[in-house]
Amino acid sequence: MNSSNRATVGEQPVRRCRMPVVTVIAPALLACVAATIGVVSCAADDVSSDLTNQEMTCCWEDGATPAWMSDQLGIRIPERASDRRAGYKVGQRYDTGLLSFVLPSEEAETYTGRLIERDTVMIENSHPKEKGYRPAAAFGHLGLPEPETFVQGLRKASLCPDDLASPEGKYLQRCIDLFAHEFTPGTTRIYVRSTIEPSVTPPPAGQAS
Repeated sequence: MNSSNRATVGEQPVRRCRMPVVTVIAPALLACVAATIGVVSCAADDVSSDLTNQEMTCCWEDGATPAWMSDQLGIRIPERASDRRAGYKVGQRYDTGLLSFVLPSEEAETYTGRLIERDTVMIENSHPKEKGYRPAAAFGHLGLPEPETFVQGLRKASLCPDDLASPEGKYLQRCIDLFAHEFTPGTTRIYVRSTIEPSVTPPPAGQAS
């Protein structure tokens, strides 16, 4: 036997190790799974975003002006109110009316005081919703943030026309959620949301006063 082929005394033969097949396949499978989850997650986010956009834009009626909504709800808008906005959304079970306007804070305090019962106070929003909160009929459609997400400067109340004998409450036609938010010092926005059942049909756009 050739001496070049013999192992030197005291040396161990060198063994070549083969990497187990499982070691090679497992990372590849994990990478595929991660990629699949990523694609599914992106697709789910896109679907969720599309549904949210549809919800925000669907089923809003034209012709629901602040004046028309004021008549439907029995909420009289003060003459000095500015930035008046309104919306009417058709739903499967019931419709929803939205109304909003801005007043100087002192006038807003007087106005809400004449709307709620005597010796009743509007409560603070101690358990605000998260910033991404979107109810079925969102004020976001009117370009406004949702009042339920505010903590500072917000007061709220729920009112129904039954036996409401306050100076402004006696005109109320439907149950409402009322919010008053002093968004800047001395300036308050009034928010009103109401369930409309049975539904009504706003006049065509351009014909509502």
